[in-house]
Amino acid sequence: MSYANGARRRGVRALGAAGLLIGLLGAAPAVAGPPGGAEPRGGPLLAAWQPASGAGAHWEIQSPGPQARLQDEQNTIDVFQALAPATVFVNQLQRVRDFSMRPLEVPAGAGSGFIWDRRGHIVTNYHVIASGVRGTTYSVTLFNHKTYPARLVGGEPARDIAVLKIDAPASELTPIRVRSGRAPLAVGQKTVAIGNPFGLDHTLTTGVVSALGREIVGFGGITIRDMIQTDASINPGNSGGPLLDSSGYLIGMNTMIYSKTGSSAGIGFAVPVDTITRVVPQIIQYGKVKRAGLGISFVRDEIAASVGIRGVIIESVQRGSPAAGAGLRGLRWARDGSVELGDVILGIDAHAINNYDDLYNALERYQAGDTVTVKLQRDDSLVSVRVTLKTLD
Repeated sequence: MSYANGARRRGVRALGAAGLLIGLLGAAPAVAGPPGGAEPRGGPLLAAWQPASGAGAHWEIQSPGPQARLQDEQNTIDVFQALAPATVFVNQLQRVRDFSMRPLEVPAGAGSGFIWDRRGHIVTNYHVIASGVRGTTYSVTLFNHKTYPARLVGGEPARDIAVLKIDAPASELTPIRVRSGRAPLAVGQKTVAIGNPFGLDHTLTTGVVSALGREIVGFGGITIRDMIQTDASINPGNSGGPLLDSSGYLIGMNTMIYSKTGSSAGIGFAVPVDTITRVVPQIIQYGKVKRAGLGISFVRDEIAASVGIRGVIIESVQRGSPAAGAGLRGLRWARDGSVELGDVILGIDAHAINNYDDLYNALERYQAGDTVTVKLQRDDSLVSVRVTLKTLD
């Protein structure tokens, strides 16, 4: 996985734009007529070919009018015309100094995004805007080619979602279409991707839903579940752009591809719209996602695995937290200086917990005030404890 900041993971690449790469194609040869005077066969497009006047050495194509377009072709056109104005180009700039020490802003990364509302909120991938460099600024270019400075509202790295805000007239903003209560997606459904691959703004590609329920490790190191797999051509620069259905409604946000070369191999992944609609309103309101939790710190999974322990080892329990109220135990120091194991979390309700990734995704299903059954390994016994979750900062 490769992100705009250069971090790498095997096989899967996120789509922050790296630059403009245009392959040079050789000139196409002239099209000759069928051998032996055979008539062309096929659908309406081939039937529209007519022999040129004269010796019949070549053929001419007659472009069909709008009334002759295939239904699916017209649908693609309609979706693009309606939703391209909702798609934006996101640019990341960093302040540097030239040899004379004058401050300059230079491009440091780019990607796609989409307009969330007429107040100017822009949704994109977190890895598109992540830099870790002080002085980083952002800009957003709309479909009308006007560019506005943007400020970062907040983000959720674990779900690779970020929100920017621009001060643009509402008349220039076309929000993405999001409709709740739609029928579940099905493999084989048409997908439409709009974005800025290699900086080529508002590029359209189409495909189908290739698979559902994929689990992909995201930018934040946490598995993003229920990812949509599509064969719509997605390339660097498509990150943060919308993945739409044939009705023009948002079904996901293009996030990463599986590729050995960095360009599209027909295997792309999108964060599902259900995750987006749950996370984005919280980022807009709080600048982050407020989630229900136990109030614990934990031992890293690698350490737990190295000593042969399955589950999440509680390292410490926060004072006044739900875990403290329920009597959960962290590590203890023995008099001889050794460390004594406390509780190991093995399950939350019906969800098995093998590592922190499992715990994170299990707790995300709940809200503050929900009471869950936490299954623990305590000494040599299996213990179940009821815990009422709270919102944790």
